[in-house]
Amino acid sequence: MRVVDQNGEQLGIMKTADALNRAMEQGYDLVEVASDAKPPVVRIMDFSKFKYEQEKKEREAKKKQHVIHIKTIRVKPKIEEHDYKVKINQAEKFLSRGDKVKVSMMFRGRQIIYADLGKGVMDRFALDLASVGELSAPPQLEGKIMTMVIIPKKQA
Repeated sequence: MRVVDQNGEQLGIMKTADALNRAMEQGYDLVEVASDAKPPVVRIMDFSKFKYEQEKKEREAKKKQHVIHIKTIRVKPKIEEHDYKVKINQAEKFLSRGDKVKVSMMFRGRQIIYADLGKGVMDRFALDLASVGELSAPPQLEGKIMTMVIIPKKQA
């Protein structure tokens, strides 16, 4: 197997036992880096330190990533004006934080005959949120539930 020391210098091709002895003499571990290569490549290194550095890089990368949540707001087809304004304020708050908003409307019993009324409420909802969000998925009726998705507007 081809052996590389902790400084990145190639020590050449040697037997496994010799490479292992050399690593133990220096107080390091023998780690296989490329098993597909002919001959396989191993490296003399402090494996616990290497593993710690990898975990540290992963934690840093995780800190920098932004997770987008989908917040659900439920409305009714015959919603009162005050309740409607409260839902709009909630949606604006979610969109300003960078979250997606899924607006769902559930039709109960015979309310399904007022699907056009529900679509009107959904359209009004999207229009009122146009300043902070844009429509990703238009209102769609699936069974007795009408849903639409609004995503935050991109700041220029």
